[in-house]
Amino acid sequence: MCNNGNNDGNCVAEILSVILVLQQNACVDSCLDSCDRPMLGGGPSCLVCNTRPVMLYTCCGNGTPWSMPVSKDSTASCDGSVTSATCSTVFRVEKIEGNCCTFRVLQDNPDPTSLYPFVTTNSVFTMNLSCVCCIRCLTDTYVECV
Repeated sequence: MCNNGNNDGNCVAEILSVILVLQQNACVDSCLDSCDRPMLGGGPSCLVCNTRPVMLYTCCGNGTPWSMPVSKDSTASCDGSVTSATCSTVFRVEKIEGNCCTFRVLQDNPDPTSLYPFVTTNSVFTMNLSCVCCIRCLTDTYVECV
């Protein structure tokens, strides 16, 4: 069951706040390989990373990652038959206010020759972090147009 409104000691909110600051001040140094490592990392295919992609798991999701449509189309829905063409489970932290976080949906890069695994979409959503029980951080990367 989700914890409605209590943001005292919400470790998910704290980690997402760190990720947001890191993305806003992207650096090239790399440290510990954890969600709250102090700098966005660089790598052989990414000299300056600006995004720490995350996957979200809700309290009632039975271990299934949260998914959202990659477009603003009101008829789009993600109902378990997730495909990278219509839905995504990878997000970028855009804004945090209190216990709510606004995420941008990232989509698999359709260009197989690109060095970057994700592209940005115009789809965003805001989630109450009390309903998030787990986040999974993916490898830091560069995302154009963010």
